[in-house]
Amino acid sequence: MAVTSYAPTGLTIRTAEDADRPAMALLEATCFGRWQAEETAEVWRSMMPDGGMVVACDGSDLVGQAAYLDLTLTVPGGARLPMAGVTEVAVAPTHRRRGILRAMLAELHSRMAGYPIAGLEASEGGIYGRFGYGPATVVHKRTVEGRKAEFHADVPDTGGVRIVRPVECRDRLEDIYERWRRQHAGGLYSPPQLWDEVLADRETARHGGNPYFCLLHPDGYAMYRTRGDGEEKNVEVTKLVALTADAHIALWRVLLGMDLITTVTAWTAPDDPLPYLLTDPRLVRTRSVDDGLWLRLLDVPTALQARTYAADVSAVLDIGDGRYALEVRDGRTRCVPATDDADVHLDLSVLGSLYMGSHRASAFAAAGRLRCADAGLLAQLDAAFASSVAAQLGYGF
Repeated sequence: MAVTSYAPTGLTIRTAEDADRPAMALLEATCFGRWQAEETAEVWRSMMPDGGMVVACDGSDLVGQAAYLDLTLTVPGGARLPMAGVTEVAVAPTHRRRGILRAMLAELHSRMAGYPIAGLEASEGGIYGRFGYGPATVVHKRTVEGRKAEFHADVPDTGGVRIVRPVECRDRLEDIYERWRRQHAGGLYSPPQLWDEVLADRETARHGGNPYFCLLHPDGYAMYRTRGDGEEKNVEVTKLVALTADAHIALWRVLLGMDLITTVTAWTAPDDPLPYLLTDPRLVRTRSVDDGLWLRLLDVPTALQARTYAADVSAVLDIGDGRYALEVRDGRTRCVPATDDADVHLDLSVLGSLYMGSHRASAFAAAGRLRCADAGLLAQLDAAFASSVAAQLGYGF
């Protein structure tokens, strides 16, 4: 049992053990208001490295937990980086505001040697910025009135979609997703045991919806559930992957062409062309805009040198705990520690938000969270970090 030095007074933070599992399950259910199937928990544990989960204890009571997964993240340009995926973070409501979360994250960060980047999904948006994480992808929840939707005459109808049982087409689904995640920033490698869990389609994962339906195209797929009864059924798309424009169009034609469906809801990238497919784009309504993946750069030079850039820029960045000279030429960069005067001042959370190209340096400057006296340099940073395709989180963790 490894006991850490980060624990607040009177508490212990240590590596989680098998004997802790019942208490951890109770804590997670209490904090998130739902019980997780033990089989599901085992899948996530199988993706954790040794020592990848810590717990906080008050005497014999387990009052906090946090872990990280061993993930592989695709970054702009197609390079793939090891990423520590922070997950299962919970602090007992009886022990809030005692520094437990800060201590657990400090311990996890100290164990992430070899990971240039850490990522997480934030249950609350105001928590993780102070720990160096910034929202790095954007996702839109869109609803379409299926009964009224008509495709524009200029949109091709190439067909090619089949209705399948997902478990019977696992190899095809895995292949399409693997090709997608290698090409798209935000893609995550999905190991076999995670596919086992998705296709098990447990009752606890349905949240009142029907078992999975699946539409398969040679270059894409859509998995969805239906909710409601009679003529008031709604479709909830849980995953739509399209490698080509034809696949994207063909899948949406089927989704919006089903009988007895009132609405179709899906989470999409901000640049999804869905509204342009229809004669009436107002039928595509954005119900919410949310963050997806939050990033903290653990090894700034390695992370910045891994991705490609859309424009040249030269600047010295001061991120609070370090200063780096960034030199981008022809899409590639050199990033090294520097002692020169800084051109740009920002913190780690802002750098995490800029990294995937979903946010602009000039927007953070306007908010006072990035300082740069040179308007021309700000424009160069915007152009350099921009991505022609919006980053998307491969799956939630």
